[in-house]
Amino acid sequence: MKLGAGCDICSASVLQEQVRALNDLIDVARASVSTIELDALLEAILESAMRFTGLPAGSVALYDNRTGNLTLRAQRGLSPEFVARRSWVVAPGGLTDQLLQHDEILFVEDTQQVDFFNNPLALKEGIRSLICIPLVIKDCIHGVLYLDDFVPRRFDKDRMKLISVLASFAAMAIENAKLHHATCQMAITDALTGLYNRRYFEQVLPQELERARRYKQSFGLLMIDVDNFKNFNDAFGHPMGDRILVTIAKTIEKALRNVDFAFRYGGEELAVILPETSLKSASQIAERIRQRVIADTRKLMRTTSKEPITVSVGVACFPVDGADADKLVVAADDLLYQAKAAGKNCVRSREVDPQ
Repeated sequence: MKLGAGCDICSASVLQEQVRALNDLIDVARASVSTIELDALLEAILESAMRFTGLPAGSVALYDNRTGNLTLRAQRGLSPEFVARRSWVVAPGGLTDQLLQHDEILFVEDTQQVDFFNNPLALKEGIRSLICIPLVIKDCIHGVLYLDDFVPRRFDKDRMKLISVLASFAAMAIENAKLHHATCQMAITDALTGLYNRRYFEQVLPQELERARRYKQSFGLLMIDVDNFKNFNDAFGHPMGDRILVTIAKTIEKALRNVDFAFRYGGEELAVILPETSLKSASQIAERIRQRVIADTRKLMRTTSKEPITVSVGVACFPVDGADADKLVVAADDLLYQAKAAGKNCVRSREVDPQ
């Protein structure tokens, strides 16, 4: 009787643990559908996965199929030095590459007992046990979930069997979030140039103006127009005109910082918003764009013609040129027309033009 009672207690304990594991897994599933904003989603997945496995640290890195890069997007419990490297290339044939290609979950109970664990950063961090979970669904690689501990440990095999379900939840949620993000980007992006569209310009400009007003900062607005573009289209055709616009868009993007915004305002007119930028700095950026457009379009046209593709630029700055969005746009447009009237292929701002 005592043996039977002991077995019943043991069975009940196992059942309770299984129920607890399933409840924890449901928490992971809830976290995976809690948001479609990608960074918030990754934080939620990481937090719930750490809780599910009982590990004190972890990270999520997303995979770029075009470049073969992993980029760190969420992390907890790791030192600033360890997470300072935000992006790295997946080495062909390496451990991570094998994990991704074969969709294999790796459990390491003691990193000092395996030959393949030789990452200098991880060794310096003191990682002694870990789980590497590929986030793969329908043969599409989304990234890797890393869960770490700083002491050797034995993993609960029954609970670890559910890790693959956790990975599926996470991969599906990431795929949905990426699709949502791509759809949102399409709605605010110009299909030809890849710059933001005018609708997004009309959304961003008031936001940046309000932020600048709140923090008593300036920001620059560039209105850029491709000179003689209609004549160019008539002479060379619209396909070449489209290539010119794409080239100029890329030239502008290369001249800007990550915090700046570039838009296709309409036709051959482009706009740039430069947060936390003085009138002098905005004028310098505009001049740099003007010069680079000539060089980059000449490469495209493969000619050193005396009549290169050029742009005219009007530069306005908040608050000196306008205290609201409409006045700022009008000021930049007026300066653009002044640049056109001055012979084109030049930059005009209030600072450099006597009124």
